Amino acid sequence: MTALPEGAAAPPPTFDALPLSPEVRRALDVMGYKHPTPVQLAVYEPASRGASLVVQARTGTGKTAAFGLPLLDTLVKRSLPKVQALILTPTRELALQVSRELEKIAQFRDVKVTAIYGGASMVKQVEALEGGAQIVAGTPGRVLDHIRRGTLDTKAIRIFVLDEADEMLSMGFAKELSAIADSLPQERQGLFFSATIPPDVERLAAAKLKDPEFITLSSDQVGALEINHFVYIVRGGDKRQQIVRVLEAEDPESAILFCNTKEETERLAQVLQDKGYDAEWLNGDLAQGERERIMARTREGKLRFLVATDVAARGIDISHLTHVINADFPETAEYYVHRTGRTGRAGRTGTAISMVGPKDIGSLYLLRLTYKIRPIEKQLPTDGELKTRAEHDVVQLFEEAFGSREVHPDDLALARRLMTHADSEKIVAGLLRDHLGARPGDPKTEAADARRAKNPEPIAAPVVEASPPPPPRAPAMPRPARAASPRARREPAKRGSPHTDYVTWEPPTESDDNKPILHANETDHPPPRFTVSDAPVTAATAVAAPSATAEDPSDSQIFVNVGRRDGANAGDIQKLLEDRAGISRDETARIRVRDRNTFVTVKRELAEKAIAALVGQVIGGRTLVAEVARPRT
Repeated sequence: MTALPEGAAAPPPTFDALPLSPEVRRALDVMGYKHPTPVQLAVYEPASRGASLVVQARTGTGKTAAFGLPLLDTLVKRSLPKVQALILTPTRELALQVSRELEKIAQFRDVKVTAIYGGASMVKQVEALEGGAQIVAGTPGRVLDHIRRGTLDTKAIRIFVLDEADEMLSMGFAKELSAIADSLPQERQGLFFSATIPPDVERLAAAKLKDPEFITLSSDQVGALEINHFVYIVRGGDKRQQIVRVLEAEDPESAILFCNTKEETERLAQVLQDKGYDAEWLNGDLAQGERERIMARTREGKLRFLVATDVAARGIDISHLTHVINADFPETAEYYVHRTGRTGRAGRTGTAISMVGPKDIGSLYLLRLTYKIRPIEKQLPTDGELKTRAEHDVVQLFEEAFGSREVHPDDLALARRLMTHADSEKIVAGLLRDHLGARPGDPKTEAADARRAKNPEPIAAPVVEASPPPPPRAPAMPRPARAASPRARREPAKRGSPHTDYVTWEPPTESDDNKPILHANETDHPPPRFTVSDAPVTAATAVAAPSATAEDPSDSQIFVNVGRRDGANAGDIQKLLEDRAGISRDETARIRVRDRNTFVTVKRELAEKAIAALVGQVIGGRTLVAEVARPRT
């Protein structure tokens, strides 16, 4: 063995350090993975021998492959076409991200992976489960829904994975996690991954895992300490315009801007769009298709600014961000750590900027006490600083236009002679005015617009053979201001016998996928496997639609997955029925357009024609899903 020169660092280990099967190793080579991360090295051996683990590691350190490699290499039996591993994530985006990563690792291993989450077709998910899915990644609400309906058979599950365990508990999913865990076989292996290990994670591990081993790597707190922190003190005025001033001065390459409310994400994103920045908002009110489109743009480096709430951004791994900007200061010190831990990863530099008002001073002081993070205070950019930025923009235009151009030696000699002239600045200013004055428009405005429109270099999107990307969409346009509409609220559940409660239990709606669904006094134990008809649900009978009561026994109600927020109205629905199925207004008893969905009432004999007319059409950028609404018992 050749000795290393004194002071030289040892080369990073390769995947030869792990006893991987040829199929998995081949997949890693195709994916371009050269070196295992510390968490992957630490987890593989104990996980492969069946140990239960509680692993503390930062988001973005390769945790998916850390549990994915032992799952796919040794733990899941390829010959058994049943669900053997269940992975729970805090958000649907992370469930999709995990499933896609595992599909890539399993591309030569013949193991079936599927994602189940709210806001997507229940029928397709049931088909995937019935089709022999062996690994399931999902959100707590939809997973519990499938278990209770009997469409997710837990008998063969031997590996239970929690990804971002602290996030799920902070979101209030303790009872859902407990109910799901109690529905699994007693003899099982647990792999809990968490950026922090607060007491509630320790309690959950003690209650649901047998003799767990603890593996501690770097946490989000460590990550937050490794980046630069700044605060801008604001004392009144239009904060959104103040944020724009900060962006003008700082000119971040890419950033997440965090807001504390859904409404503020939309307002701030609109202001940034109006200023010419490529910005989109992400919160729980956004339709699933739009969420996936925006997240794909962000992950691939094609979107410069993402404006999001804490809940919407949970579990999202975006490793290339240069800045995290707290447009609203976070409500807790822990939120600050989780937010700012999203930048400065993989050896990159990172910057956290916070807008701090008088009401935030106490939270800032608590952050200093709790995590020893001491942001440097900065003043809002002055008019003079913004003028300097505008001048720099024009210089940048000249550099891009002439910096790489071939220059004749005579012109270069003349330029040098000009620079030594006593009136050189006046002469150059005159030349600039003649040049810039001949162009239409304000050159400073044009230069600023060019800078704002710049996006980071796109990152190559991963190719997943088993999960083709969605068809391309038209580029996002600035969104018009929307009239305030009352929020959809879930009616409180009527208490009764467990049988009654679970027969009428309904799946969470799209926006509720990130909210707890069990009441505080509801049993943690899973109910009997009842459905509306007291018969197991199959792909042919499962529906994701809410229940509804038809007005007439001879009528049939059809659930459609678009509503007012998508721009749908009764006239559009009726036109589709008339044009594609010949169903007239007289044959349509009622069309009720709600905030998030629509119910169409037609004669029972016309139901199939109506569904065929609606399915696959597009309203408000969403592809319609239509199905017979399940009657309420």
